[in-house]
Amino acid sequence: MKKLSLAAMIALSALSFQACNNAAKDSKETADSVNSVKDTTTNGSTGIAVVADDAKFATDAANAGMAEVAAGKVASEKATNPQVKEFAAMMVMDHTKANEELMAIAKNKNITLPVAPDEDHQKMLTEMSAKTGKDFDKAYVDAMVDGHKKVASMLEDASKNCKDADLMAFATKTLPTVKEHLAKIEAIQKAMK
Repeated sequence: MKKLSLAAMIALSALSFQACNNAAKDSKETADSVNSVKDTTTNGSTGIAVVADDAKFATDAANAGMAEVAAGKVASEKATNPQVKEFAAMMVMDHTKANEELMAIAKNKNITLPVAPDEDHQKMLTEMSAKTGKDFDKAYVDAMVDGHKKVASMLEDASKNCKDADLMAFATKTLPTVKEHLAKIEAIQKAMK
């Protein structure tokens, strides 16, 4: 009986580990899926207090923010250019703050957010992390320019089109910071050429 219980516990542990692994891997997709089946007519444990497009904005913004923090942590360690290291530290600080603010809004609205960056961002982080020296710096800077252009566009759209006042205010408040980040990273990119 003890052997059977031990075997069952080992099997359950293995399945739990695998499930956690898959959850992190497809976290954004999972969050979008969970949000899409929530009732938008009620709030509380089963309802969601925002329309589907607003929930999608929240998951997209959380995904991008987590990716910025993760990439910034890697760049803080691996970058060789002092300006790149300084920018990376700023990414960790500013995006951690924005992520926390978004998590608080999401909690109040019963929006499920991803727990880790999506597969595309994970792949970018893996490929970037494999580089060293100037190659790493260039890959990080290029990724930050591209990412900040996409996030600025997303925030611009949300600041005009979100139906939820709190999410609209978050987008409106965060947009100038992201534009400032974009200007700084484009200047670093230009100086590196």
